[in-house]
Amino acid sequence: MQVEIGFEQLMEIIKQLPSSKLSLLKRELNANGNGGAKASDIEAFLLKAPTFSKNQVEAIAKTRKAINQWRAE
Repeated sequence: MQVEIGFEQLMEIIKQLPSSKLSLLKRELNANGNGGAKASDIEAFLLKAPTFSKNQVEAIAKTRKAINQWRAE
């Protein structure tokens, strides 16, 4: 059975939940990926992500400079 409930109505229902049920709802949302990523999860992802070496950064800068000179001609 599917029921159409507006967002405002849903928020009012959620606000009336007892704290134990509210905690359960939060856990369910986080478990299903609907609760959004935590800042610590994003930070951990970024810290583990690959990075450019100094040589790669220099090569990118040289290439960018060459492309810009070519476009200016």
